[in-house]
Amino acid sequence: MRVDVLGLQAFVSIAERGSFHAAASHLNLSQTALSHRIRKLEESLGTTLLLRTTRQVSLTPAGSALLPRARKIFEELGAAIDEARVDAADAEEEVAVGCLPTIAVHCMPSVIAEFARRYPAVRVRVHDNSASEIADKVQSGQAAFGVTIVAANRWDLELKPVVKEPFVLVSHRSMPLARSESLTWAQLQGLPLVRISAETGNRVLIDDALGARRETLTWRYEVQRVITAVSLVRSAIGYAIVPQLALDSVDAGELVAIPLRSPSISRTLGIVTRKNMLLRPAARDLLALVSEALRNSVSDKDA
Repeated sequence: MRVDVLGLQAFVSIAERGSFHAAASHLNLSQTALSHRIRKLEESLGTTLLLRTTRQVSLTPAGSALLPRARKIFEELGAAIDEARVDAADAEEEVAVGCLPTIAVHCMPSVIAEFARRYPAVRVRVHDNSASEIADKVQSGQAAFGVTIVAANRWDLELKPVVKEPFVLVSHRSMPLARSESLTWAQLQGLPLVRISAETGNRVLIDDALGARRETLTWRYEVQRVITAVSLVRSAIGYAIVPQLALDSVDAGELVAIPLRSPSISRTLGIVTRKNMLLRPAARDLLALVSEALRNSVSDKDA
């Protein structure tokens, strides 16, 4: 019996995302094409896998039984493809890695310098993207691994925490709060704050931790990237809440980082890889160098 790979892919995508619309968007298909794949798969199996209503999609008993087996098929297929890629590697390699922009600027220069000493013939490609984009790069094989925020993970990716990094308030040295040893969120009320876009993982962590309290703060400015927020603070027009390492991502001579409490908020940074993927020796060494640099960076700040 031929395995309907496209149909199984459509089925797993719908089951994981809970809707035809989200699955079609993920697979870059029209909903009509996606429905055709599911219908063809169900006809070949002689059973219904999905129950679709106007509001949600649920699995039938047959669908529930098939889902873990379908996942396993794709995991084994991905591992086989990765092994083939390793075997077919040229003598001159390239290692691609996904990395959050703040980490790319703070850690990657020294990491790549050390890596270049060990592997002078190996090229390095850094995709400095958002957390969701990093997951996409790793999932598609465009990056061997990613350095990202540890959050809800995709079923075919493996995420290993490395270090916790606190969020801090960044202030220009000329501003009133610059000499504070620490601050509560309540002390920020009425002050001009720079907000990071809602599309970023950093914003999600802050909003979730503050809850309704976030609406009592004065978010006067909004930007897309942490480095932009820090640049605005350098102009002394407001304060920004950013991950601790972001302050080292720019010339911080006129800026100070102040710990925040009640609540203290942090993000966990980790390494994301595809499950059952075999990394080449060069990629494994680069991963180890990045992990060590992350741990050292945060521990140096805490010292």
